Amino acid sequence: MATDPPADLTLDPLGGEPRTVAEWLTTFHLCVVALDPFTNESSWLLETAGRLLAAYSAADVRVAFLVTGTDDEARRFLGPWVDQVLVFADPGRTAVAGLGLQALPALVHLNTSGAVEDSAEGWDPDAWRRVAENLSRILGWSRPLIPAPGDPTPFAGSPASG
Repeated sequence: MATDPPADLTLDPLGGEPRTVAEWLTTFHLCVVALDPFTNESSWLLETAGRLLAAYSAADVRVAFLVTGTDDEARRFLGPWVDQVLVFADPGRTAVAGLGLQALPALVHLNTSGAVEDSAEGWDPDAWRRVAENLSRILGWSRPLIPAPGDPTPFAGSPASG
């Protein structure tokens, strides 16, 4: 289960200036989907995760992919999603470790105080739905359908440490 990250943990957006978690949370909650571009498990969930994040794109929350690769690897893995969703590159897995993640893919919701509001690791549709329902309740926003037709069957994920 995810743990509260240190406030000075840095998140590095593609083509942008790295900022600490505390800086990313000054106005909005942060909801990230952490993916490993080198595993089948993360690739199986890419479209589902993109759909989930896109559902919150107009809400009062920052949504982002956190990819355990370089900027170029993240771009290649995410394809057109890099133009639609904020992307953090984490080639050293520092952010993944700072969030205490054990398995990827993972969904993590951080509130504005920097605490983990809720999280889910691996692809457990019930757990991901719980995170989305809680986020939607807090934001007063509609929740995305999880799982949706065409989503993969549940799976444990791959080790977050690589």
